[in-house]
Amino acid sequence: MAKPVSIEVYNPSGKYRVVSTKSMPGTRWINLLVEQDCRVEICTQNKTILSVDDIIALIGDKCDGVIGQLTEDWGETLFSALSKAGGKAFSNMAVGYNNVDVNAANKYGVAVGNTPGVLTETTAELAASLSLAAARRIVEADEFMRAGLYEGWLPHLFVGNLLKGQTVGVIGAGRIGSAYARMMVEGFKMNLIYFDLYQSTRLEKFVTAYGEFLKANGEQPVTWKRAASMDEVLQQADLISLHPILDKTTYHLVNKERLSMMKKEAILINCSRGAVIDEVALVEHLKANPMFRVGLDVFEDEPFMKPGLADMKNAVVVPHIASASKWTREGMATLAALNVLGKIKGYPAWADPNRVEPFLNENAPPPAACPSIVNAKALSLPVSKL
Repeated sequence: MAKPVSIEVYNPSGKYRVVSTKSMPGTRWINLLVEQDCRVEICTQNKTILSVDDIIALIGDKCDGVIGQLTEDWGETLFSALSKAGGKAFSNMAVGYNNVDVNAANKYGVAVGNTPGVLTETTAELAASLSLAAARRIVEADEFMRAGLYEGWLPHLFVGNLLKGQTVGVIGAGRIGSAYARMMVEGFKMNLIYFDLYQSTRLEKFVTAYGEFLKANGEQPVTWKRAASMDEVLQQADLISLHPILDKTTYHLVNKERLSMMKKEAILINCSRGAVIDEVALVEHLKANPMFRVGLDVFEDEPFMKPGLADMKNAVVVPHIASASKWTREGMATLAALNVLGKIKGYPAWADPNRVEPFLNENAPPPAACPSIVNAKALSLPVSKL
């Protein structure tokens, strides 16, 4: 069994033992746990992804709750070990929980927390950043400059795409997709086409109002359209950003056939989950269409990229950093800690997991509730009326 190299301990005499499988940004999350009589143990092992055996060693014989990461495999084995150690709570420091077997957690009566509501704007901002970087070939130009290849201005040097007046397509117009759409519409005066199973009335009203504002000021108004299918978005948009959840219906949502539907100079952005794109097909498409560009924050086989992707000059790739703003990451740590603490203390689940501001206000104590428990209903947990 693997043993952690080192563990950092806060409040050694605390009544409740809470383990964090990784060091997390900020200190408020630690202080909140310590203030409620928790012994906090943070694994500082020099290993990017902990194995199941590593985490079992961390859990030990007595553990009240664990804060874990999206890269870990939380299934039958770990929930069984946590339950045997007396644990009743686990929280991902992430909004997604594809790494968690929720049915196994239900079997052992373990509450599963996540951290929605705090990533929306940060993730949308990175999607917008990748859109600009791909459209204006910023990474290529940066590498060119650093290599000392710039000899003077040329008419054809790194010509990219103008976004103003073009059409941005959004697939999945939930919180993040809608925030991204607003940024691109208002920031770059792009027209919007979106596909979602549910109508995004709020987003439509925003674009309509902004279009009326532009028209009143003598400018070309922006427009919106709710597409009847995802294929319609792919065919019509100049810039497409993917924001669906990942399940069996969205696996390889963008494949060889759908890539071929897109415009030859289109830009594709993915800050959702890597497996919504068939990465092998994407590499072939990038090779065959040098003016087609992508901006990727997530990958099908993280932390690896499919062969050939790293060689593509028309791809901007970053290492899963969509939530990596200081405010967001510290907020995620706080929410994950409060999920675990809340279950330990017997608090109810928060009624609206997307309304997290009361938990992040550093000038007031957080509500006596678990911010977001994904299996609260399955475990028949009470819901806060605060």
